[in-house]
Amino acid sequence: MAVQDIMPTWVGATAKQIARGVRRGDVSATQVVADHLDHIARADADLAAFRTVRGGEAITEAEKVDEQEDLANLPLAGVPVAVKENTPVAGLPTWNGSVAARTPVAEFDHEVVRRLRGAGAVILGVTRMPELGLWALTDDDTAVTRNPWDVRRTPGGSSGGAAAAVAAGLVPIAHGNDGLGSIRIPAACCGLVGLKPGRGVIPRQLGAEDWFGLVEHGMLTTTVADAAVGFSVLAGRRPEKLVPPQRLRVGVSLRSPVRGVSPDAPNRDAVATAGRLLAAAGHDTVPADPVYPTKLGLKGLATWFAAAAADVEAAGIARRDLQPRSRRHVALGEWAQRRGYVREADRTAWRERSIGFFTDHSVDLLLTPALAGAPPEATAWSGRSWRANMAANIRYAPYAAPWNIAGLPSIVVPVGRRPDGLPVAVQLVGPPGSELLLLGVAGQFEMAAPWSRHAPGYPRVGTGSPAVA
Repeated sequence: MAVQDIMPTWVGATAKQIARGVRRGDVSATQVVADHLDHIARADADLAAFRTVRGGEAITEAEKVDEQEDLANLPLAGVPVAVKENTPVAGLPTWNGSVAARTPVAEFDHEVVRRLRGAGAVILGVTRMPELGLWALTDDDTAVTRNPWDVRRTPGGSSGGAAAAVAAGLVPIAHGNDGLGSIRIPAACCGLVGLKPGRGVIPRQLGAEDWFGLVEHGMLTTTVADAAVGFSVLAGRRPEKLVPPQRLRVGVSLRSPVRGVSPDAPNRDAVATAGRLLAAAGHDTVPADPVYPTKLGLKGLATWFAAAAADVEAAGIARRDLQPRSRRHVALGEWAQRRGYVREADRTAWRERSIGFFTDHSVDLLLTPALAGAPPEATAWSGRSWRANMAANIRYAPYAAPWNIAGLPSIVVPVGRRPDGLPVAVQLVGPPGSELLLLGVAGQFEMAAPWSRHAPGYPRVGTGSPAVA
């Protein structure tokens, strides 16, 4: 039976399925892209995942992929991909989350976009994010981006549009970046795999100072295999076959980095479920709480503020044109810089302490909740006060930020559903260089307890067939 007989549309297929189909000649890249553009036209009006869709340009790029004589070395041959709108794509403005923060049309692709194209991917467009990438809530005065699992809820942020697009099958994989959780938080909200690589693995070149070294590029995907391919492409490596890791010792912690914020019952249960999956895979789990210094939160906040101020200054953006929440954030960043509250020495000290955690507790990885609560409502957060935005962000998503400050790799993996039907996830953190180990453990979770790859009701045209997995 030919592949086209069992897959009437390639919407809903994984990136690996699509690339294999294109390389074997079962489908053209042009057809795959056309299928996904049709799906975006049908579904994105309800989600507002995309800022800009490159319809004709994407078809032209797909035709060029089809014209290549040798597709064998293209790990993403013909795969439709979305890029987060703060990352330059040649021929498009770099929106940075709002009209006020938009910079002119880019003349060149960012290095990670160049690597995606070089691997055979076709860029369908750019996905929405909150202004300056500051919030774990995605909206502006033109649209509210919504979670495909429940359109009354946010898909998270700041890679919220990317997560919504993947969870709805608008694209099989999407690029994102993560300065204080901006890949992992949306992944948790939308039931996806989200890997934040460690420091120095993937070129950053984002904003004024890469958010003082906190930000990393990565991918949001529906499977671990796609996450592994996406990671290898962005890192400039040849794809490697994931090997299930043998008997690890994993520290387990519910401790919140933010005093007064604790995980709700579904997130506590998610960690318990992940612990059972680890044990079933032959790993050992032990209690092991990181000691989050009180000043770490304050220093992290100061760095968050100052990163916004640095980006605004470097881009020549007028603070008065920003949303009220962003103006306050930038003003606090300028104040924090003047007072000397943003110091590399503090970040280095926490990195050393974090690396030492694994040795001190004799553990290979750390398991934590991904979130503390359910995703907040999808609404016009950009029109609400800075205080309201801060409270919402910190209360539901405190677990990701410490590992950006430390520069350590971490991954979010789905492990079930909340009582309200939304996905629930956990976070795994590892020492420097442990990206493949994290992916290997995530793969064991996926094998033992497969998750729904897309939100209920999506994609709205056909599904990918596991027969070509």
